[in-house]
Amino acid sequence: MRHLIPILLGGYLLAKGGRLPDPLSLRVIPHFEVLAWIGMVLCVAGLAFCIWARFTLGRNWSGVVTLKGGHELITRGPYALVRHPIYTGLLTIFVATVIVLGHVAGMIAMPLVFVSLWIKLRYEEKLMLQKFPDQYAAYQRRVKRLIPFVL
Repeated sequence: MRHLIPILLGGYLLAKGGRLPDPLSLRVIPHFEVLAWIGMVLCVAGLAFCIWARFTLGRNWSGVVTLKGGHELITRGPYALVRHPIYTGLLTIFVATVIVLGHVAGMIAMPLVFVSLWIKLRYEEKLMLQKFPDQYAAYQRRVKRLIPFVL
């Protein structure tokens, strides 16, 4: 539950960014049509990655962090690229939206959302290590958390 406050605050800042008082509403990323198109492509790609990950998880998926009966370790599909592809997709969508809107509030929101997802994924990984100690440890050594080959 510790992850809820930063993500809610980040979501609020992003949604209200242009309507908040200065300096939060100041546009720091200029509006260029090419950036809008890049943002749109990134949003669609992030959404597609989220959907692909969700379908790959199948019955293992849950909106809250929990292990289900018969839970299995999924390492195929987008999970072969990153350990938390739904979060990768959500972060991609969020960054794309910040680029398109370009407000200071969005820039402040980005680290809040990242911290929120980081808190949640660390808790998820702790559970997965308890359930699949050897397999998940090997998976952690092979596959990065959020950005392939980087993070």
